[in-house]
Amino acid sequence: MKRIYIVRHGETYINRYNKMQGWCDTPLTEKGIAGAEQVGKVLKDIPFDIALSSDLKRASDTCDIIIKHNINHDEIQHIATPFFREHFYGYFEGMDSDAAWQMISGPHGYTSHAEMLKNESLDTVKDWIKEADPFHDAENAHEYWQRLDKGFKLISQLDGAENILLVTHGFTIHSIADRYGDFEIKKRPRNASITIMNMTDKEMKIVSYDKLKL
Repeated sequence: MKRIYIVRHGETYINRYNKMQGWCDTPLTEKGIAGAEQVGKVLKDIPFDIALSSDLKRASDTCDIIIKHNINHDEIQHIATPFFREHFYGYFEGMDSDAAWQMISGPHGYTSHAEMLKNESLDTVKDWIKEADPFHDAENAHEYWQRLDKGFKLISQLDGAENILLVTHGFTIHSIADRYGDFEIKKRPRNASITIMNMTDKEMKIVSYDKLKL
């Protein structure tokens, strides 16, 4: 069995300003760096065999900070891959989040992001993001999972790796937990929080979500 410790990157400036941040990227804030340092200390005694992250700098930097604290820090290979990038928001990248979600949810009768998430599946939301994008560049659910599944296939093929660090993004962790967990999740994980997945040849299962301690 592989145990995957899935960490959301530390806070960025776009997080702080409440803007849409998918494939666009901004640096970690001081708070974000401190959060990455803290989660690194929480995970320091987990002997990671390998580390993966999104190739976006906010996730890659968070991963490097966590590795620095780890008991195996001299031996951990870090693979940064686009497979674990955040959902691509297309036209909405960098836009004020409240305004963007109004454009996405409004045509379907919702007045808020929270109301939409309460009533609709995350895959439906992904499809609506692409639908609302005037250029239709944003990912829909099929495109998103086609990419993410390549990442999980990569992990499944890591022979001998039992403890795996994966640093990725809020909507992505929310989506993974929604798909592979058996409990209802209606909010994104906090920055620098820990979600744990067990992977076997037969299944992937989320066993813990959005924790700041083990």
